[in-house]
Amino acid sequence: MSDSSAGEKMTLAPERREAPARAASRFVFPILAVGGIFQAVMQTVMVPLLPSMPALTGSTVTAASWLITTTLLVGAVVTPIFGRLADMYGKKRMLLVAFVAMTCGSLACALSADIGVLIAARALQGAGAAVIPIGISILRDELPAAKVNRAIATLSSTLGVGTAFGVPFAAVVVEYANWHMVFWITSALGVLLAVATGVCIAESPIRTGGRFDGVGAVGLSAALVALLVPVTQGSTWGWTSPAVLSMLASSLLLFVVWGIQQLRTRDALVDLRASVRRAVLLPHLVALFVGFAFYGNALVTTQMLQAPTTADGPGYGLSILAAALCQLPLSIAMIVFSQVGARISERWGPKATMLTGAVGLVVGYGIHMITDKPLAGVVAALAVTAIGTALAYSTLPLLLIPVVPQTQMAAANGVNVLLRTMGTTLCSAVVASTLAAHAGGNGFVLAYAVCAVLAVVVFVASLAIPGMPRAVAGRGQADASDVLPA
Repeated sequence: MSDSSAGEKMTLAPERREAPARAASRFVFPILAVGGIFQAVMQTVMVPLLPSMPALTGSTVTAASWLITTTLLVGAVVTPIFGRLADMYGKKRMLLVAFVAMTCGSLACALSADIGVLIAARALQGAGAAVIPIGISILRDELPAAKVNRAIATLSSTLGVGTAFGVPFAAVVVEYANWHMVFWITSALGVLLAVATGVCIAESPIRTGGRFDGVGAVGLSAALVALLVPVTQGSTWGWTSPAVLSMLASSLLLFVVWGIQQLRTRDALVDLRASVRRAVLLPHLVALFVGFAFYGNALVTTQMLQAPTTADGPGYGLSILAAALCQLPLSIAMIVFSQVGARISERWGPKATMLTGAVGLVVGYGIHMITDKPLAGVVAALAVTAIGTALAYSTLPLLLIPVVPQTQMAAANGVNVLLRTMGTTLCSAVVASTLAAHAGGNGFVLAYAVCAVLAVVVFVASLAIPGMPRAVAGRGQADASDVLPA
């Protein structure tokens, strides 16, 4: 992002307003943290339910798969759009829109077993993907400078915490109650979050001017749908099928046309000229690779833990609930080490934190690739990989803060979270294809090896990130001394 896009002006001088002046400021971070976990849970809560959904809804396996695909698609589309709208028209306003959409989706899932209604409801829940980028921008506007770094690091990591917590949460509820209860619980949480946001979070007066780029939003949405639908459905349709190949080709064409339109538009949805600068581009690419590497940790391991135990097989024969409970170290590690990551960034800079996180990912997947491990070894590998993810996730927004103007923070973090989401989507497709093509233990080892290679790529890309000042996130906005050369 550039320091200022043409035609954009802040509606308020950028000096920081210290949060103690706001009576309800102490509630801002807890609300946003719970909101971040809530939206991540909504993305993963359907995973343990999916095998049973065809029987529960009277639908096909293909139709049921859209209960996850639709949420990912909508999340990818709305994240950059909501981020831009938040910068322009109000961060609290768009945060409320996201919470209300997720809550309405949860209510629909709680009340219906019709597959069409459920798919539409899951689409509404996808709007929650915008919560974290908008929340990061709110924290930067509202909290005292001394608290910003750790708050942002923790909020960024809630994406991983919620993802790790969603599977065991759904598994426990389904084990002891009707599956609709999962969505009654999330509906109640959504109502509480919406009310708390309306009462306790003040609207930031820091806005960017200009007009919303509707053409760019439609173009990006079409390109993302054309890319992600064949990626998520490739294993079902066949990777060489005409539908997959034609949609991938259409996606490439749409991205090219959209990029040209963005470069020629005064108030572009995404400032592409600034986004290709090394200090901005590399954190975005790292987000893509980290999203892939993180999701493989949970996705591959969950399937391996539930696979039957045989003489030559890799499985551990655990129930859905037992396998889900093995994921709890991910949540604990994400919570604890997001704070550790903030401390490392304050002392040695965010680049050091990202490199440490990449090492954790490589080591974790190295342990994963060891065959015939005891169950404790699997849990240890889950935890080590989660530690690497926590350090990386907590650092991504800190890498952007010194090089992105305050008026464009939600949009910039929206693009970053979009790329994380695309990484998880690509991981899901690659893992599904790998396990289908390689039966037995070789399939799991190969899937882990792919994630390990991506972890190495994260380390290499992190080496190329420009050095940054320590604790820069606590400052009010990027200025001429903060913005690093490309």
